[in-house]
Amino acid sequence: MPTAATNPAWTPAAYGAVLSPGRSFSHTELQAMSLDGVLEPVFGDAYVLSGTDIGPELRGQALALLTPAHLTGRGVACRLSAAWVYGCSRPPFAVSLLVDKGHRAGALPAGTGCILHEAKLSRFDVATIGTMPVTTPLRTAVDLALQVQTDDALQALRAMAADPLLNCPLGLVRQALEARGRVPHKHTALERIRLLLRFGDRDGD
Repeated sequence: MPTAATNPAWTPAAYGAVLSPGRSFSHTELQAMSLDGVLEPVFGDAYVLSGTDIGPELRGQALALLTPAHLTGRGVACRLSAAWVYGCSRPPFAVSLLVDKGHRAGALPAGTGCILHEAKLSRFDVATIGTMPVTTPLRTAVDLALQVQTDDALQALRAMAADPLLNCPLGLVRQALEARGRVPHKHTALERIRLLLRFGDRDGD
């Protein structure tokens, strides 16, 4: 099995920008190269060449490589996992995957490091970032407000609203929440957005 030490001509292009166990190197070899400073982790067992600028595309590719095979292309990164892909949250403890209610997902194998959710998805709720289906910034922000009652979610909402490339100001998030029908936690989610807007996060108000 080639390694960076035995193959000086090794390049990311030869094996893919993001490496994970079983594709070109074993788990042990990847860890060894990380300890040697040749690679650096992106998330879990996904690595890139040290010094690589890790942006949304590479974070998305890392999640795609770590998604259980039976959910490839169907499991959509959501909530704090999606916020991390967009660069607005720290790496999640477990990958949150969303599957449309109209499709049977099946059980997750043990030890995947993933959490599965089911909800209604439209084609306007999903974008592909580095080969990984990810909820769009607006859908991600709405889900965070509705479903994740943590300080990390509030920080992610602030960061997403502050990034003009995501086009997801808090005022727009509030409008999207108000347009929802009767859904659990809607009132609480709106209160959270109003508080963020009141205490200085007034972009998009």
